[in-house]
Amino acid sequence: MKYIDEFRDKKSVEKIADKIRELNVSAKLMEVCGTHTMAIFQHGIRSLLPEGVKLLSGPGCPVCVTPSSDIDLAIEIANRPDTIITTFGDMMKVPGRRSSLSKEKASGKDIRIVYSPTDALNIAKENKNKNVVFLAVGFETTSPTIASTIKEAADSKVDNFFILDSLKKIPEAMMALLNMGEVEVDGFLCPGHVSVVIGSGPYEFIPRDYGIPCVISGFEPLDIMQSIYMLLLQIKERNPKVEIQYKRAVKPTGNLEALKILFDVFEAGDSTWRGLGKIPGSGLRLKPEYSQFDALKAFDIKADETIEKDECFCGKILRGVKLPTDCKLFSRSCTPENPLGPCMVSSEGTCAAYYKYGRK
Repeated sequence: MKYIDEFRDKKSVEKIADKIRELNVSAKLMEVCGTHTMAIFQHGIRSLLPEGVKLLSGPGCPVCVTPSSDIDLAIEIANRPDTIITTFGDMMKVPGRRSSLSKEKASGKDIRIVYSPTDALNIAKENKNKNVVFLAVGFETTSPTIASTIKEAADSKVDNFFILDSLKKIPEAMMALLNMGEVEVDGFLCPGHVSVVIGSGPYEFIPRDYGIPCVISGFEPLDIMQSIYMLLLQIKERNPKVEIQYKRAVKPTGNLEALKILFDVFEAGDSTWRGLGKIPGSGLRLKPEYSQFDALKAFDIKADETIEKDECFCGKILRGVKLPTDCKLFSRSCTPENPLGPCMVSSEGTCAAYYKYGRK
C-alpha cells in the first residue's frame, strides 16, 4: 500500500489545504472525469476548500454522455435474428426512449455483459453462426483497446464481429462547453486516464484561446488537492497554461504506441453527446479499410434524433448548469436501483456520486 498511502497522507493534504487558503483566490473549477467526480466526493475534498473555491462536474462520464439514440440502435439490432449484443455492465440500465438493454435482456434478447472488447470478439469466434455486436462506449482511455481488437478481428478474418460506435474525444467536448458560454469556468482539472493516452498537447488551445488554466490530475486526495492549488496559483498569477500534476503516469506526448494503434483504425468524426448535442470532430469512426466491422453499415440502420426527457436533468448536469439536487427526480423516483437517467446509472455519474456521498 506504500504507493497509495503516501497520496492519502492526512497531514500532507492538510498542508496543501492551508496553502490553498493562503492564496485567497475565488474560482469555479471543473473536473471533466467521472473518476475525479467520485474521488472528490469519496474523500470529502469540497469540505477542505475555502468557500470561494467551487467545484463543478463536467461531461467526463462516457456512459452518461452516450445519447439515448445509441441505446435505441443497440436494441433495434438485438431484435434481429441470430444476433448477440455485448457491452459493459454500466450500459445495461441506461434508458433509451422506450426501453433499456437490461429490460430487453429480461424479455429474452441475447444481450451479454463483457469486461473487454476481446471478450466480445471471443464470443464471435465461439458463435460463428451468429452476428456479435459490441456497443463501443468510451473516451480515449478505452479506444485503443477497441482498435486493437478490431485489428485482431481483421487479422483473424472474423466476419461476424461488429462494433456499434459511440466512442468520443474529451478535448473537443471541452471546447464545445466553453463555446456554449452557459457556465463560467475558471480552470479545468483535466482527466488523468485520458491524458495517459493523449498527453497534454490536445489541451493547449484552452489557455491559448480562452485564457483558462488546465492541470492534468491524478486521482488520490493529495493529487487532487495539489492540482487545485496549481490551478489557483495560475489564476492568481494570471499565467494560464497546461500543467501535469500526474507526472508518474502522464507524459506530454502521451502514449505514442496506443495513439498509433488508435489512429490506424479510427479517424475523427462528428459525434452526438447527451447534453451537448452534435460536436464536430468529437467522435471516432472506423476508417474505410475497417468499415466491414461497422454495425450501422452491416445492419443498414440509421440513428433517430436524440430526444432527452425534460424532467431528467442529466444533460444540464453534464454541462455544469445544474446540480443533481436541483432535479425533482433525484433520490425520489430516480435512484441507483431505479435510474431514470444515465448520470444515476454509471458508477462515475455525478448523480450517483451525489446519491452515495453528497445527500447529507
